[in-house]
This record gives sequence, structure tokens and C-alpha cells, in this order.
Amino acid sequence: MSAVPPAESGTAEPGTATRSRRTPVTILLGLAAFAVVVDVLTKHLALVELSDREPVRLLGGAVYLSLTRNSGAAWSLGKDYTWIFPLIAIGVLAWIAWMGRTLRSVPWAISLGLVVGGVTGNLIDRIFRAPGWFVGHVVDMISVFDPYGQVFPIFNIADSALVCGVILAIGLEFTGRQRDGTRLVGDDRKGTGRAAETTAESADDERRERA
Repeated sequence: MSAVPPAESGTAEPGTATRSRRTPVTILLGLAAFAVVVDVLTKHLALVELSDREPVRLLGGAVYLSLTRNSGAAWSLGKDYTWIFPLIAIGVLAWIAWMGRTLRSVPWAISLGLVVGGVTGNLIDRIFRAPGWFVGHVVDMISVFDPYGQVFPIFNIADSALVCGVILAIGLEFTGRQRDGTRLVGDDRKGTGRAAETTAESADDERRERA
């Protein structure tokens, strides 16, 4: 007669997976929305306050507020192919939405929320700003150590959110943190495949012993 397994032996209660996913998804969407709102507001203020004005010097010259419109990426790279950036942004958002199905990790929710907010903030510019649909120029206004972006490209809040999200994602990958809330420790990051192979070999040995 086979033994009945204990009630707590790995069987999740109904709704546990839903609850564990709800918090990270809420954090992702909330943080993304916050980043977009702050980005839109700062761009509006920049257009109102900095148009036709010399760069504003802050923190002893460490930061300048200098309004510019960028048709490309950093340092105006790809400025002749503005239409491609909205397509890349939409692809990134679709990929994150697909990954979100298995999201259970709060740190990953923060990372992806920052990325979504940053990508969406600049995508709004690409779609709705002049000179036209899907070729709009992004509003940038923050320059460090130089008023005209000679040291580092002039950027905006969306760029900052995106970069912070990507850096956090890289850190999570290097520390073995998974989007489903699990964590690979030590050799597990290298030996997942070897572990599965060893388990299969052990099962074969057990069957042979029983035979």
C-alpha cells in the first residue's frame, strides 16, 4: 500500500500564484506610470522655461539645464533613421509584456518598471511631437559638466529611468536572481544542465537495481 503524501508536500494553495504575481506586476505598472508622468511634466516645464534661453547652470557647473530636441539616440546617433526608434521601443514593450506572465520578483519588477517608463516616455515624443508621427524629436534638457553635452549626451528623465532599469537588470542577472522569484546560487548558474543529466542517470541506475 502506497503512503499518502503530507498535505504540505509542494502543493500550492489555490490563488497563491496569483497573489505572488499581483504585487510585482502592480509595482512594475505603478513605477512605469510614475516615470512617464515625471518625464512628461519635466519636458513640458523645459519647453516652457528653457525655450530661447541660455543654459541654466546648477550645482557649480556639475549640471546644466539646456533644452534640445534629439531626432536620434545618444550623441544624435541614427538621426537620419528616426522612424526605427519607435519600432524598437514597441518591440521592447511587447517583450517585457510577454515576460511579465512569469514575473514573481519585486527587484525585477522595479527594473522592468523603470525600463517600461523610460521607453514609454521617449516613445510618446517619437509618436506625438514635431515634425510628425513616429518621427518626432525627443525633448532633452539635462547636461552634466558642460552646457552643450560635450562631456556626456544631454538626456531626460526617461533616459535616466531606462539606464537605471538596465543597470539593475544586469546586476540581478549577475547575482542569479530570476524573474520568477527564484535564485541560482553558486554552481547552479553553471550546472543546471549537468544536474538534470545526473538526475536522469541516477534514475536509470535505480531502475537497473530494481530489475
